[in-house]
Amino acid sequence: MDGTQWILFMLIVQLVHFLGTWKLYVKAGRKSWEAAIPIYNAIVLMKIINRPKWWVFLLFIPIINLLMFPVVWVETIRSFGRNSLLESWLAVLTLGFYIYYINYAQEVTYIENRSLHPKTALGEWVSSIVFAIVAATLVHTYFIQPYVIPTGSLERTLRIGDLLFVSKFHYGARTPMTTIAAPMVHDTLPGIGVKSYLNKPQLPYFRLPGFTKVKRNDIVVFSWPADTVYQFFRKDKGVKKPIDKKSNYV
Repeated sequence: MDGTQWILFMLIVQLVHFLGTWKLYVKAGRKSWEAAIPIYNAIVLMKIINRPKWWVFLLFIPIINLLMFPVVWVETIRSFGRNSLLESWLAVLTLGFYIYYINYAQEVTYIENRSLHPKTALGEWVSSIVFAIVAATLVHTYFIQPYVIPTGSLERTLRIGDLLFVSKFHYGARTPMTTIAAPMVHDTLPGIGVKSYLNKPQLPYFRLPGFTKVKRNDIVVFSWPADTVYQFFRKDKGVKKPIDKKSNYV
């Protein structure tokens, strides 16, 4: 998807959000138009569900937002008294569209000072696990990632099987291009060998600014060169991967 397509997609998402929540905004003491303004509507929603504003930042980070959206959907319905496990699952399994039902078909009351503490041990476990996955994915994607040495090319320095942690932020982390992928894994799901991501939709290539440059004799992790004379892979179906899912080498 190019930039224009992404802008159109985001506008459609904003329209879907407005149509599904504007009555809830009003019941929470806000204006209906506040549900229609991009980014601002997310800030207002965080106030409605009594969650910190920095959650809005997480909603725009690829991969992490896949974890945060279900959390926000559940928190939204609970802010209007819908606390049952069944309704929480309905909000998640319908990709948030259950909120439409609450918005139009149900008489609900906004609970301004609701308790944010999970009511059951299972709820505490789920909250802790989601928080841990979000934090670990953020670190794994933008700061530090563990690697295992795959070859003997650095035998006198590093041996096959050695575990090392690679800094991503020193040279500038590359933002994920695959928007739908499993967190904390590379290109396959452990144990079952199934591809961990969808090729589409994709974000344009973008790298965050770093604070140092690669120097001579630095050990770096890299992807297979894409435009060399030597062809590392044949272009068979299923071999081509997005840049952020290519195999890495030291």
